[in-house]
Amino acid sequence: MKFCQKCGGIMVPKRLNNETLLVCIRCGYKQPLSKHDVSSYRQTTVIEHSEKDRTIVISEKDRVRGLPITKDVVCPKCGNHEAYYWTVQTRAADEPATRFFKCTKCGYVWREYD
Repeated sequence: MKFCQKCGGIMVPKRLNNETLLVCIRCGYKQPLSKHDVSSYRQTTVIEHSEKDRTIVISEKDRVRGLPITKDVVCPKCGNHEAYYWTVQTRAADEPATRFFKCTKCGYVWREYD
């Protein structure tokens, strides 16, 4: 990192007229970039993504596929004896995780605390 010779501000690389210079963020002083400076500053490229690239759509069938099924619970809504289940640490780390269930018949979701 370089500091401005005039005011002591931080010098950052800027591209001006096809030339990369070090420019003070405080006073605007400009200085050519030396070979030593090139290795200490990394240029990054910002990658732009379209909205379609950022969005992941998971259908309801895909969401529960792969979850384990238990037959040791009773759905409070329809009385079915089969449900998908998963656990989430919803409270402090020294307390047990919360178990969530989703009925395979009606889709009702409920939780169970220890």
